[in-house]
Amino acid sequence: MAFNLFGKRDKTPDPATPDAPQPESAPQKLGLFDRMRQAVTRTRESLSESIGQIVALTREVDESTLASLGPLLLAADVGSATTDIVLNNLRQRALRTGIEGGGELKRLLKLELQAVLDNVARPIARPAAPPEVIMMVGVNGTGKTTTSGKLAAYFSARDRSVLLCAADTFRAAAIEQLEVWAQRSGVQIIKTKQGGDPSAALYDACTAAKARGTQVLIVDTAGRLHTKTDLMKELDKMRRTAEKLVPGAPHQTLLVMDATTGQNGLQQARLFTEAARVTGIVLTKLDGTAKGGIVLAIATELGLPVVYAGTGEKIDDIIPFDSKSFIDSLID
Repeated sequence: MAFNLFGKRDKTPDPATPDAPQPESAPQKLGLFDRMRQAVTRTRESLSESIGQIVALTREVDESTLASLGPLLLAADVGSATTDIVLNNLRQRALRTGIEGGGELKRLLKLELQAVLDNVARPIARPAAPPEVIMMVGVNGTGKTTTSGKLAAYFSARDRSVLLCAADTFRAAAIEQLEVWAQRSGVQIIKTKQGGDPSAALYDACTAAKARGTQVLIVDTAGRLHTKTDLMKELDKMRRTAEKLVPGAPHQTLLVMDATTGQNGLQQARLFTEAARVTGIVLTKLDGTAKGGIVLAIATELGLPVVYAGTGEKIDDIIPFDSKSFIDSLID
């Protein structure tokens, strides 16, 4: 029985098993906004309706009106720090120039929430020459290996050559799971045996990617080792290995977080952001929670942007995160 770094059983779906989802037919033809809207349906149903009730009853925005927004934002997992920032900004706006009714309040609320996300947005560092090395980190159970496979399919579908590196040599069946995703995505994979040296696998993958002129190298790393310290040391060793072989690598270090864990996932995330030099977040299972406001809590408390969002179980259920689409989908 295997347990992850934080004592919970790894529940990552394994497509190598008979119960795993099978390859899908043609991907759904939806635009970014529609896919985002679909993903945050559960959060919108709870948050937007409640805000709508306040807006409908508001003729003059006062302290009582603003105070009533607080519990709604907290219930959506926006977090106390973000809620305080947003309400204080609205309060200052009301004092300076006034807020004319519920419709104006709603518009300004959306602008404040989007500003929280835009304030941590940063351009992705693209290398001058390939490969672009993307390290995937995070605890077991968040969907890290699955997300690595989905990203491989995402880039491949956009005519970028991709190589997967199976550097999670600790978790049972992790290598086999990534192999299945490589097959489904139509990309190649570099692997070693279970229990092997992950940095050695990464070395081989970087060498192969350079020799083949591969545009994107996605590295699936371990979510646990014998101790937290061992894990963080191993991730740092891998980062240094990549840097020696590919200038500026890893160009992105993406922390995979499960949206359904809400505030509980933030403490886990802090350990990785401090040790692994995380540059962005991939938020999985966004469609499975009514507390999608965790995106805003991540921005405020971790100072990191959400770069991609998982919107379902299919291979193409991953989208680049867009702050305006997210806020517009969250609040009608």
